[in-house]
Amino acid sequence: MIAKLKQFLQSHTQESSPEDKQKNLNLAAATLLQEVVYADENLAAAEAALLPEMLINTLGINSEEAITLIEEAKQSRKNATSLFEFTAEINAQFSIDDKQKLLLSMWQLAYSDGELSQYEDQIIRRTADLLHLKHSELIQMRNIAMETR
Repeated sequence: MIAKLKQFLQSHTQESSPEDKQKNLNLAAATLLQEVVYADENLAAAEAALLPEMLINTLGINSEEAITLIEEAKQSRKNATSLFEFTAEINAQFSIDDKQKLLLSMWQLAYSDGELSQYEDQIIRRTADLLHLKHSELIQMRNIAMETR
């Protein structure tokens, strides 16, 4: 038990390269977006089609990287115990504007199938809180998403 704890602590205290940090950040953002997609336990075709586009626009990656990231995020999502492990990574590296952009993407995904489920709404609100965004920012991003759909 102590050996496992030491291994865990060492893996989280080692310095990461800038590439590793960026990969972890992208994975955290992609996993949060997938949380919205799978919140209602129904993957709509519109959501599946929009997810790579949201990753490309939000993270500035290409389509091949987006597809790879989606697969990695599926596994990450399965192993996750809470949203905090992803939002902590984002809080450490994202600016307020980047956080708002991510939140907007979450709202756009939630509305892409034509309806907002209570579970999608709940995950987005919880994520906004964990990202230390104001309620007014949450509402502003939701309104923008509703206007653009």
